[in-house]
Amino acid sequence: MADNMKKKLPVGIESFEEIRAEDFYYIDKTGLIKELLDNWGKVNLFTRPRRFGKSLNMSMLKAFFEIGCKKELFEGLEIWKEAETCGKYMGQFPVVSISLKGVNGGDYPTARSMLCSVVGQEAMRFQFLLESGKLTEREKKQYEQLIMVDETNRESFCMPDSVLMESLKTLSLLLQKHYGKKVILLIDEYDVPLAKANERGYYEQMVSLVRNVFEQGLKTNDSLYFAVMTGCLRVAKESIFTGLNNPKVLSIISVRFDEYFGFTDKEVKELLECYGLAEAYHTIKDWYDGYRFGNVDVYCPWDVINYVDDLRADPAAEPQNYWSNTSGNDVVRHFIEKLDKGLTKREIEKLVAGETVEKEIHQELTYNSLYDSADNLWSTLFATGYLTQRGRPEGGRIRLAIPNMEIRKIFTAQIMELFKETAQNDGRALNAFCEALKSGQAKEVEALFTGYLRKTISIRDTFVRRETKENFYHGILLGILGYKGGWYISSNKEAGNGYSDIQIEIENEKIGIVIEVKYAHEEDKDAVCREALEQIERMGYAEQLREDGMETVLKYGIACNRKECRVMAAMA
Repeated sequence: MADNMKKKLPVGIESFEEIRAEDFYYIDKTGLIKELLDNWGKVNLFTRPRRFGKSLNMSMLKAFFEIGCKKELFEGLEIWKEAETCGKYMGQFPVVSISLKGVNGGDYPTARSMLCSVVGQEAMRFQFLLESGKLTEREKKQYEQLIMVDETNRESFCMPDSVLMESLKTLSLLLQKHYGKKVILLIDEYDVPLAKANERGYYEQMVSLVRNVFEQGLKTNDSLYFAVMTGCLRVAKESIFTGLNNPKVLSIISVRFDEYFGFTDKEVKELLECYGLAEAYHTIKDWYDGYRFGNVDVYCPWDVINYVDDLRADPAAEPQNYWSNTSGNDVVRHFIEKLDKGLTKREIEKLVAGETVEKEIHQELTYNSLYDSADNLWSTLFATGYLTQRGRPEGGRIRLAIPNMEIRKIFTAQIMELFKETAQNDGRALNAFCEALKSGQAKEVEALFTGYLRKTISIRDTFVRRETKENFYHGILLGILGYKGGWYISSNKEAGNGYSDIQIEIENEKIGIVIEVKYAHEEDKDAVCREALEQIERMGYAEQLREDGMETVLKYGIACNRKECRVMAAMA
């Protein structure tokens, strides 16, 4: 353990060689190599959500198969035990490896130029082809076209469409002629250019370009030994895989390779034990576990590594939404906006409550139709990791659930954002609520707040602790009050001998309001309200308002349960 404690954590590192050579902590996924060879497919497509180790696995495949590989990188790993496989395949192939995750131009010419650069940079690794005695002068000219630099931008590569579309095929042919061996082609994040093109309005142009590049590189390429592709979605065959001979698609439903993307429970326990953080296991499980790939439950590697790194620096560090911070969550917003348009409030509430919703999932999608219908959105949320499966698929239908606390927070944040927008746009209801609040009309506050609760998506009784449920109602109140001009509102502010939930100062009227929100489970809501008022008094929450010059101070105890509330008021 002493040696392991010295290992650095590979935060943001996707290079297998760097992780192994620089002695970073590595969770062994090299069993993927043998399984890939044993379950042969000419073109293999792995679809997994972002941040589940796709790029690191592709880097590992390149490091294993490529001619001139550093065999010592694999010493002691699972694949090292497979002497026959290593002898036959390790370091035996020319490998072309590209990642399309950076092809995200704001317009088509920029994105096309980026694709040229990705291919050109990879081609530059093989400049020995210019001196190869096995290539003709014409073939060397073909290679030169792949590495031709744009004279107006020396950092970019310039290829005509005819060259770009055949670039992977051409490079494969030249490498096969030089080495006398067929080529392994690795394409990481193949669908990012399509996602970005759809967002920015040049989808059809990019589909046409990518379709041609892939058809030449994967279908009509006689120099191809096999190919591995990764992506987030399985893009419909008619979109970019037209004519391709049935790529082997290994999706999140597939049983094969299920343990090679993401961390298993055993792997997480070993990681935590290594760094002396075993006590963090249950927190990490609640926040970052819960994904189901094939027959295996897995954690998101990005989250686990980042949180363990934070815990090493600060043992009291709270879990964060590391995964959601790496990309936008537009798909969740689009999903919630489908309310009453093929999606019911009840379905969202069941998911947020930790329950399941059964849906038919379409694994083949096109990026320009992801948000067209509620049905497509269910499939998109599943493919991108916002929802996961519970149990086995039955007849194409899958029981879907939110995987963990991290993803649940993404949903609740989007629900709250949408609620705030709705509250802001309903000025009459907002003013009525605030007028009732400042004048001590507890029954009117109760009626209006209940009306708000019935409009929004509630948190049910399962899945979360009592404090978390209170936070939800606390957030709803802040969402309503946040748009009231002239009111100074503070949340969880230190006051008296503790922290009050919400304090309001209406300076021009010298009115102060202190609110304590409680969740009433089985208890009598009246009793919970009285408990809240007693807490305000006991903890001296109103003292700060008096010190700030508020002449009238109102105290509110609010007890909530699902979509009902009880409100009691008193003067301080």
